[in-house]
Amino acid sequence: MPQQQGFGRIAEREQGLKRRLTSGQMSMIAIGGAIGTGLFLGSKFAIGFAGPSVILSYAIGGVITLLLMGCLAEMTVAHSTSGSFGAYAEHYIGPLAGFLVRYAYWSCVVLAVGTEVTAVAEYMKLWFPGVPGWQWVCLFSALLICVNAMSVKAFGTVEYWFSTVKVSAIVAFIILGAYVVWGEPQYGAALYTSHGGFFPNGVWGMWIAVVISIFSYLSVEMIAVAAGEAEDPERAVKQAFRATIARLVVFYLLTLALILAIVPWDEAGKGGSPFVKVMQSLGIPGAADVINFIVLVAALSAMNSQLYITTRMMFSLSRAGHAPAALGRLSRSGTPLNALLVSTSGIAIAAVLNVLYPETAFTLMMAISMFGALFTWMMIFVTHYFFRRRWAREGGAPLSFRMPGFPVLTLLGAAAMLAILGTTYFTGVFKMTLVFGVPFLLILAGAYGLLLRKRAAPAALPSRQPGA
Repeated sequence: MPQQQGFGRIAEREQGLKRRLTSGQMSMIAIGGAIGTGLFLGSKFAIGFAGPSVILSYAIGGVITLLLMGCLAEMTVAHSTSGSFGAYAEHYIGPLAGFLVRYAYWSCVVLAVGTEVTAVAEYMKLWFPGVPGWQWVCLFSALLICVNAMSVKAFGTVEYWFSTVKVSAIVAFIILGAYVVWGEPQYGAALYTSHGGFFPNGVWGMWIAVVISIFSYLSVEMIAVAAGEAEDPERAVKQAFRATIARLVVFYLLTLALILAIVPWDEAGKGGSPFVKVMQSLGIPGAADVINFIVLVAALSAMNSQLYITTRMMFSLSRAGHAPAALGRLSRSGTPLNALLVSTSGIAIAAVLNVLYPETAFTLMMAISMFGALFTWMMIFVTHYFFRRRWAREGGAPLSFRMPGFPVLTLLGAAAMLAILGTTYFTGVFKMTLVFGVPFLLILAGAYGLLLRKRAAPAALPSRQPGA
């Protein structure tokens, strides 16, 4: 097929990575990516904005996430490569689109790694208050860099067990919460309306919480990147997509519904984690230690997967000629070590900036990070639209996995992400997302133009005449 042959050139240049991730690991990586500090800690901010209507907020965010997963699954089954959505954008929209998506996403995740490792140092203070935070930063960073440097199999194994801990914690919480709500009359759905109603801050508050919910769901796209190193990518992606649909609904919506049925929203949205509030309300001893361990694992899992993603994105950029060739070289185990080392720069940058300029540095890093993630999600929907139209126009073979409702649902997903990006500007806490993000995107576009000009320069030079 024409489009398959054309994309084959991209897949060929990204060869060399080892396909060692099993279907089970892929499924746990997919759901583990969506269960992190965004749920355990970030959900309190969403509850503070929306109140009980946060359940609707996460339901809307969940629908957008599932639409994105459907688009990604279809393109990934057709073309499995580590360049993933960056490679798809390059082939189906244009080289500039692929360049922008890869670098915007790489930058956002590199900075996210830095914020996660900073959080890890904070969590360890609960148990070791006298140990300087930079020591924990160095220790855990070194461990996870070693894991990613060994092989993709080592990464998959560690991430599988990290995800298992997180999933087990959520399941245990749901069982406990359901038991309490079912058996104790003071808890239940009545709390949804007893403190200012279901929409205490109006529909706008509910919509702002949708923005936060998207941040919680971020990282599910990692499954498309990991498919490039899966043993059986078609089977693994299909299985992971189905598992994610069911688990996202159960884990997020049911968990939030139980939290708000036990703790009034105006208490759950303040202070520490809503999970701690629930355990304290139920009088469970050691609540702080239990939750601290879980969020520590969640942060380490996020770091592990983010190092993996950034390494593969930089590897893809190098193989596309948009980064130094040395970053596209592989070790004997099939790991892009040079790309990994460059991708760890976010750890050092974030650690230093957070010490020197804690207020300004954190705002800048989070703004660029959030913009890059939201921009990437929007471009995945746009890329899918171009992908499906070109596939049909060029008479492609029947797709073994199809995103239903095309083009309506694809365009709906793109419009929703554009609306969410626009909403950040009108929300004080997220205003810097567009203020920093748009100029950052323009800088990337300018860098691409300079790169093209540099490549074209030798060909544009006049030939030297004999005897001149």
